[in-house]
Amino acid sequence: MSSQRETYTIPAQTQGAASGAGRTSSAFDLDTTGAGATMHYLCGDCGTRFPLKRNDPIRCKECGCRVLYKERTKRMVQFEAR
Repeated sequence: MSSQRETYTIPAQTQGAASGAGRTSSAFDLDTTGAGATMHYLCGDCGTRFPLKRNDPIRCKECGCRVLYKERTKRMVQFEAR
């Protein structure tokens, strides 16, 4: 009795994906200025997507709302159940 879940193999990474070619925007982007990384958040009130750095105030830049949601990663996450 073999199921697809038991025979799952991790997909091989292609050369274009490894170098970042054709990369889409993710929730985590490295900042090119050397000041660290920025995380993208969604405002809970107006729905605006904007980046925040480590020492930025936790507040929407459009409406001032303090309810922010971290974007879900685009990367596949898989857990093994027991």
